[in-house]
Parts: sequence; structure tokens; C-alpha cells
Amino acid sequence: SRFFVFARSESQREFAKKLGAFWTGDIEDSPPEKCLSIIDTTPVYKTVLAGLFNISPSGRLVVNAISKEEFDKDILMNLDYKNHLWMEKELKSVANVTPADLQDFINIAAKAGIFPIVEEYPLEEANKALIGIKNGSSVGAKVLRLT
Repeated sequence: SRFFVFARSESQREFAKKLGAFWTGDIEDSPPEKCLSIIDTTPVYKTVLAGLFNISPSGRLVVNAISKEEFDKDILMNLDYKNHLWMEKELKSVANVTPADLQDFINIAAKAGIFPIVEEYPLEEANKALIGIKNGSSVGAKVLRLT
């Protein structure tokens, strides 16, 4: 399978390319072909509309987020049946990820040759790590060191 990655920052897109993504672009960009499935891990609604637009007929958009922020919720008023829902497109949310789900994912990623880049932060710098994640200015996983 070819993987398409939508990301806010150029550094995140470059990181995805290094990990083997076939195509990368901003959420506003159009991939070279419609996607069969898209996973949205963002806290905003803009990506829901873009994801529905970019999935193929009978495709599925899975929203894997703990919550969504309210500031751009009104963008959902632009939902258009023909472009976002027609042809049996599906929108699904994921409530919980289990430890078994994570282990399965780690095994699949390892077999595919995908290994994480990890940045460690002392607990005192937790806000710095969170700001980097929120602003999209960093790549890879963030780990808080408690010792």
C-alpha cells in the first residue's frame, strides 16, 4: 500500500517522506488520487471536511482524537453532500485505543521498517513539549522523563 500523509508543517512532511510516505502535502492540498481511508488525529474540524473530500467512494474517515477544539467548528456548515458524503463515504470515531491495539500497531510498524524518533524532556519541560506538539514545530514522539 502507498501512504499519503497530510501535515501542517514542512518538517513534518519531510519526516513522513523519510519514513516512506509516497506523497505528502498540507491539509489543503489534493493528493494524486483519492484515499480509501484516512485517519484524522488532529484537534480541529477543518481536517474532517478535508478528509471527507479526499476519500474515495465507499472510503472511510476515522477520527482518532480525544476531543476537538471549538474555534473552527463552524467550518462544518460547509459540509456538502455531493463532495463530502455521497457515494457511501463513511465517518467513524474511535473512542478508545487498547494496549493490544498499540502492540499490534508496533508490530506492524516494525515489520514495515518504521521506527519512531523520540525526544525526551525532563518533567519540568512538559509545557515546552506540549507547545511544540500544538504548534507543529516538532516531529516524532515526545517522552517525559520522570527521574
